Amino acid sequence: MEFLNKKITFTWWFVLILFMLIWPMFVGPYIALTNPSFFEGPEVTQLTLSSGLYIARNLAVGLAFIFAIFLRNAAMLFILIIIRLITDLIDAPVFFAFKNPDLIDLIFIFTLCCYLPAILGLRYLWHQK
Repeated sequence: MEFLNKKITFTWWFVLILFMLIWPMFVGPYIALTNPSFFEGPEVTQLTLSSGLYIARNLAVGLAFIFAIFLRNAAMLFILIIIRLITDLIDAPVFFAFKNPDLIDLIFIFTLCCYLPAILGLRYLWHQK
């Protein structure tokens, strides 16, 4: 139970990891709102149900991250990073199946921008207890 109330100390590299995990949750919805054709294809000019759900999901988790950082709650950050990692593990194959990008680029982007920061953040939080 002590771990649930523990206040975390932020190092510069942990702040960088948190930034790498959080900024896509606000940039992606902004792009989806301002340019729906980016996600849905050139024929779509307005928001669809799938892009609306994408926006809601990312903004909710992004705001939860900011709240956890404000509280400096290690347990909440740990759970949010796990949620983010699971979501990214699902998003990569779905993105590959529906958008048909270059596989090497997809692996490179998801590994460096999603998986590696999440694993390093989880490791840091695990050693904080």
